[in-house]
Amino acid sequence: MPDPSTYRPASGSIPTDPGVYKFRDAHRRVIYVGKAKNLRSRLTSYFADLTGLHPRTRQMVTTAASVEWTVVGTEVEALQLEYNWIKEFDPRFNVRYRDDKSYPMLAVTLNEKYPRVFVYRGPRRPGVRYFGPYSHAWAIRETVDLLTRVFPVRTCSTGVFRRNEQMGRPCLLGYIDKCSAPCVGRVDADEHRAIVEDFCDFLAGKTDRLVRRLEREMATAAEDLDFERAARLRDDVSALKRAMEKQAVVLGSGTDADVIAMVGDELESSVQIFHVRDGRVRGERGWVVEVQESASRAEQVETFLTQFYGAESEMSSGIPREVLVPVLPDDPARLSDWLTQRRGSRVEVRVPQRGDKRNLMATVERNASDSLVRHKLQRAGDLTTRSAALTELQEYLGLDVAPLRIECIDISHVQGTDVVASLVVFEDGLPRKSDYRHYGIKEAAGDGRSDDVASIAEVTRRRFLRHRAGEGAAPPPADSGEAPADERRVRKFAYPPNLFVVDGGAPQVHAAATVLDELGVADVAIVGLAKRLEEVWIPGDDEPVILPRNSEALFLLQRVRDEAHRFAITFHRSKRSKRMTASALDGIPGLGSTRRTALVTHFGSVANLKQASLEEIADVPGIGVTTAQTVHDALRDERDETVGSGEQKGVDR
Repeated sequence: MPDPSTYRPASGSIPTDPGVYKFRDAHRRVIYVGKAKNLRSRLTSYFADLTGLHPRTRQMVTTAASVEWTVVGTEVEALQLEYNWIKEFDPRFNVRYRDDKSYPMLAVTLNEKYPRVFVYRGPRRPGVRYFGPYSHAWAIRETVDLLTRVFPVRTCSTGVFRRNEQMGRPCLLGYIDKCSAPCVGRVDADEHRAIVEDFCDFLAGKTDRLVRRLEREMATAAEDLDFERAARLRDDVSALKRAMEKQAVVLGSGTDADVIAMVGDELESSVQIFHVRDGRVRGERGWVVEVQESASRAEQVETFLTQFYGAESEMSSGIPREVLVPVLPDDPARLSDWLTQRRGSRVEVRVPQRGDKRNLMATVERNASDSLVRHKLQRAGDLTTRSAALTELQEYLGLDVAPLRIECIDISHVQGTDVVASLVVFEDGLPRKSDYRHYGIKEAAGDGRSDDVASIAEVTRRRFLRHRAGEGAAPPPADSGEAPADERRVRKFAYPPNLFVVDGGAPQVHAAATVLDELGVADVAIVGLAKRLEEVWIPGDDEPVILPRNSEALFLLQRVRDEAHRFAITFHRSKRSKRMTASALDGIPGLGSTRRTALVTHFGSVANLKQASLEEIADVPGIGVTTAQTVHDALRDERDETVGSGEQKGVDR
C-alpha cells in the first residue's frame, strides 16, 4: 500500500489558483478527479493525518501513487474540465450517476435522407433527436400510433424500407395512411422531412400552434365544400388532443424546467428528475448511487448537475431555462453560468418555495423516496446478496458462525418524555415482524432527561431475562399437542440471537455487554452501529470497525438499525398521541376511551375537535347529542380559560 508521504508534493509548488487535479495509482490509471477554487488548500487536506480522513478518502490516497493538477482561468472552466476528465477516465473513486434502469426514448434519425421514428434504448448518438425518457415503451408506441395518423412519418427499419422500395409497393402502414410511403415516392425527401419536423415540434411542446393550424385548414376545407378533407382534419385534431391529454399539465403554459429531487441516507442516495416542457411532464429518470465520502447535499446536487447536463447537452438542447433543485449548490452563480454557456441562453438554478412548482417538487421527492425503498428491497430480497452480507458480517466481526438471527434495539423519546424502546428481529437477512417487540421505559425523575445508556441496559436485561426464563421452562407434555399461549410467548424468545445490535457507540455497547455478563449470557455477540460515520463498535475495543461503504454487510446492519428506529418512532408517536388525547379529554363525564378515540380519529386532532361545532361532534358515530353537548361545553370552557389566561398575561406585561 503506497504511503501518501512518498508522493506528496511540496506545499510551495502547488499554486493557489483554481484548477482540476488527478490522483493516479501505481499503474498510472486515474482513480480520482476533483476541482478546487484553491489547489494548494484542497490538495494539502488530502495529506493530513490518515486517521482523521474519511475511510473512503483514506482508501483513495493510500491507493494513489501520484497526483497532478491543471490550472485554469475561472471556476467555470474548472467545472467543465472536471466533467470532461471524469467522462474520459471514469475514475473508480468518483461517483457516476448512471440510470438505475434502461429508460426507453423516442428517437428521430434526422441524419438520414428519410428520417425514421422508433423506440430506442442506449447511449445517445450524433444526428439523432431524442424525446423522453419515458417510463414504459408501450407508452411511446401508443403515442406514436396516435400521432402517425396526423404526421405519417416513417417508422420502418432500413431493411424493410429498402425491400418495399425494390418491390414498388408500400407496407401496411402506407396503405392505411399511417405512413407517407416515401419508399414508393408518394412524397419526396423534402416533403417527408417537413412532416418529421412537424412531428418533432409537437413532441417538443409546440402543440397549440399545430392544433390551430389544422383547425384553420379544416375550416378552409369546409368553406370549399371539401368535406372529406375537413373530416380527416377533424379526426387529426381529435387525435392530437388525445395525445396531449396523456401528458398532464403540471405547470403554467410555456414553462420549461427540470425538477430534481434527492433523497438518501449515509450510504446511498436516490435522485429523481422530471422533465417539464411547455408545462407538461415529458419524461422522467431516476438513479440510485453511493454517497461519496461525507458529501453534503449541496455537493451532491452540484456533482449531479455537472454530470447530467454535461452529457445531456452534447447530443441535444436538453438544458431547460429553469432547473429546480432541493438545495442550492455552494456556488449557484458559477453553475448557472456554466449551464448558460452550454445552452446558449440564460439558465436559472433555484429552489422552489411555494405554489405549483413546490408541489411538483414534493411529488418528485415522493418518487425518489419510493425508488430508494424499491432499490433496498430488491437488494434485500436477493438470496445471493443476503448470503454475502451474512458471510461478510461473520468475517468482519470475527464471529464463529454467520449471524442467521440478528436482533436490534433502539430508544426513542422527546426530551426525556414518553421514553420507549423497540426490538426488531431479522432471520436470514429478512425481517421477522412477528417477533418485533415494544418496551416502555421508566423516565428519569427530576429534570425529565432520559439516559439512553441506562435505557439500553434496561431493555437488554428484560429481553435476556425472557431468554433465561425460556431456557428454564419445562417442555410441554408429549401428548398435549401444543403449548399454552403464555408458554409459547415465553419460549419464542428462548432462542437467542447470533448478533445483538444496539443503536449507538461505545457507551451503549458497553452497557449492553455488562448486562449480558451479569446474566451469564456468553453465546451472543454484541455490536453497536453509530450513525455519524456508520462505525461498528465491539465491546472492549478502543477503535471501531470500519466496514467498506459498498459492502453488503454494512447495508444489512444499516437496514436492521433503520427498521428498529422506524418501529420505535411509530410506537413513540402512538404513545405520545394517546397521552395528549387523554390530557385534553380526560375527566369529561360519559366519555370513555372508546369514544375519546372515535372523536380524535374523526377530527384528526384535539385542536380540530375544539374548533368543531355541536352538530359536527354529534355526527360522530357513537356520540349522542347529550355526550356531544358535554364535550362541546367542556372544551369551550377550557378554550375560554386559555384565552382569558393569555389576556391576563398581556395586561400584566
